[in-house]
Amino acid sequence: MQTQLADFIRDTPEGREADEILRKCVHCGFCTATCPTYQLLGDELDGPRGRIYLIKQLLEGQPVTAKTQLHLDRCLTCRSCETTCPSGVHYSRLADIGRELVERQVPRTAGNKVARWLLRELVPRTGVFTVAMKAGRLARGLLPEALKDKVPAARPAGPWPRPRHARRMLALAGCVQPAMAPTINAAAARVLDVLGISLVEADGAGCCGAVRFHLNDAVGARDNARRNIDAWWPLVERGEVEAIAMTASGCGVQVKDYGHLLQHDTLYAEKARRIAELTRDISEIVAAEAERLTPMLRAKPGTPPPVAWHAPCTLQHGLKLRGGVEQLLTAAGFHLTPVRDGHLCCGSAGTYSLLHPQLAGELRENKLAALTAGEPELIASANIGCITHLQAGTALKVRHWVELLDARLNGFPL
Repeated sequence: MQTQLADFIRDTPEGREADEILRKCVHCGFCTATCPTYQLLGDELDGPRGRIYLIKQLLEGQPVTAKTQLHLDRCLTCRSCETTCPSGVHYSRLADIGRELVERQVPRTAGNKVARWLLRELVPRTGVFTVAMKAGRLARGLLPEALKDKVPAARPAGPWPRPRHARRMLALAGCVQPAMAPTINAAAARVLDVLGISLVEADGAGCCGAVRFHLNDAVGARDNARRNIDAWWPLVERGEVEAIAMTASGCGVQVKDYGHLLQHDTLYAEKARRIAELTRDISEIVAAEAERLTPMLRAKPGTPPPVAWHAPCTLQHGLKLRGGVEQLLTAAGFHLTPVRDGHLCCGSAGTYSLLHPQLAGELRENKLAALTAGEPELIASANIGCITHLQAGTALKVRHWVELLDARLNGFPL
């Protein structure tokens, strides 16, 4: 694709990156076949190819309107198009650049502005969000349906093994997971403990920055990244931990991107690059121990229930990890039921399900129809957002896959 970037962006780091991405796109249209919003709406501008064209117009200095903003807002950033693209177009990076520029140029309505501010300021603050979640559970019956869906019932996390192994890894508590599903990190700690690895959380670490970043607050996202790096760096520098284990694939994508996010920060660039290198999804860590883990799982009595596996977009398209969880669950004795269109988004996408509830609801209905077609007794996933979003639409239990392994290894209830 030929480009003629405007003077205001041409010689900036963002302009050079955007130009390189744009020039890779050949407008073949393969991406539209795997774009969830294009499939629902049938509008070229609600698919990757159309959005790329809108961003190109913006970067070339053409007028930007609320319509441009709407089409970019509707993008889930699921990155399915990146998996499909034969030319290797890094669409998500281009979308990030375009959205930030549109945010500066197009004023939002008062209601939209307030909603986005509340999400940006409430969700990433773990303490505030935890209080809000407790209050929401107390008043759940009085909440509107859109919010009631986001208030899951409390479940006890169970014990966290004391650090006792020479091998240690860091876990990110995150912003919403401690309040919504503390069971996930606790289950991961118990599974790794069986494998001779101690999982610890560092004081001071919090939201990975993804919430703010995808609400076009790049400054706040970088501040979140710096805070986490500061919390983790002493342990990393002293060689006390060998990896940073991510139990939420959405957080994993964001932290793996710290090197790019802070590449122009002279104080943090090198640290950010090192943190990104150390970050691994929990499935990678457990899969690396499969030779030791599989005999333990096979020795457990009983037949586990059939499970439908939902691979979050952040796991399969963002982190490019496919097949690993399925192998682990199969090794644990779970029968995986067939799921059609497994590459498509469930509609959660961080705060998307709150800002675009109708589209998110349609995507959830489609996803649940695919997940339940094989008559599973459980649904497993790998990201707190997907788990909560799917659970709101089904009576089946939706759990993190590591909780299923914990149940087999340690007998903890699902």
